[in-house]
Amino acid sequence: MRVHRRALLTGALALSGGVALPAFSRTVRQSSGAAEAALDAAIATEGAPPAIAAGIVTREGLEWSGVRGVRRMGETDAATLSDRWHIGSNTKAMTAAVFARLVEQGRARWAMPLSEAFPGATLDSGFATTTVDDLMRHKAGLKDAGAMPMPLVARADTRLAPEQRAVLAADVLSRPPNGEAGTFAYANINYVLVGAVIERISGRPWEEMIRTEVFKPLSMTSAGLGAPLTNTDGGPNAWGHLVMPEIKRSIDPASPSSDNPPLSGPAGTAHMTLADYGRFVQAMIGGAPAGWLAPERIGVLTTALPGDGYAMGWIARPEDWNGGAPTLAHEGSNTLWHAIAVASREKGLGFIALSNGGISGRAVTVPMLKAMIAARTA
Repeated sequence: MRVHRRALLTGALALSGGVALPAFSRTVRQSSGAAEAALDAAIATEGAPPAIAAGIVTREGLEWSGVRGVRRMGETDAATLSDRWHIGSNTKAMTAAVFARLVEQGRARWAMPLSEAFPGATLDSGFATTTVDDLMRHKAGLKDAGAMPMPLVARADTRLAPEQRAVLAADVLSRPPNGEAGTFAYANINYVLVGAVIERISGRPWEEMIRTEVFKPLSMTSAGLGAPLTNTDGGPNAWGHLVMPEIKRSIDPASPSSDNPPLSGPAGTAHMTLADYGRFVQAMIGGAPAGWLAPERIGVLTTALPGDGYAMGWIARPEDWNGGAPTLAHEGSNTLWHAIAVASREKGLGFIALSNGGISGRAVTVPMLKAMIAARTA
């Protein structure tokens, strides 16, 4: 689930710059017409992924959605809005929301020390003051290299994913941090450990918790984990694609190589339709259903600490189009799919782009989102 590290660290997700797509008519004032034109331009761009889905979200729900392209490279079966899309590391914000639900229920608390989250565990002194919040903000001093097992090793492990996560947490936390504590360093291991915390507190697998605490209350009926096998009608679904300089091919979702191992679930294995991802974004910008998460909990999830640019599962940086206030953004990829969401809590407005051509999808979906934002906020 590789997120474009340079994008995260340099702010390349900022969408207030110029539009690099073919210009569409400035007379098109309704956002739906402008969005359709931007989507058409994106799919027609050289190097575009086989399929792209896009949406505009408000606090009331999905304002507009569209999809272009084919489910598999070289074939003619068109992608539709019933297809499910893998969202990669954008799952992290959902894992953070599961923890917030535990806080809401009085079963956890913000700034919970890891010694409290893992009672009885032997923690290295380097984690003496580390909290679950630090994990969610990628400031626990952890790096994937030397901490996360290789995918082939994890897939070969016959233990259930929660047991693997518990063993991994005990091992990683018993050794000195392999990074600099207190300094932002994006790493999937942080959210794998958050998953282990959730399991320790709840006594239930993270896979069950994300369904009961996020998918079900937000009516995300299409959501699941791993590479999507079928669309919501039970028929064929879009496939992810391996796109490299000399290799371009679709990957069967039934293949073990179609996604990261279940161990990594909390860091990025969720899939869903565009509409259901829109329901999650809607909840984050002020449209959460009553009784799910109090606004102050969502505020903690979506607010970076002073001087930081990352909240809990969300990049949070000031943008011109948002009046200089921090926007929420994140992108994710398991190398076969790509997802990006950008949103404003102040405006109650969000933008989503999903594609099935690996990380290469960002080259056309970021400019597409720029065009959509420019038109919708003009």
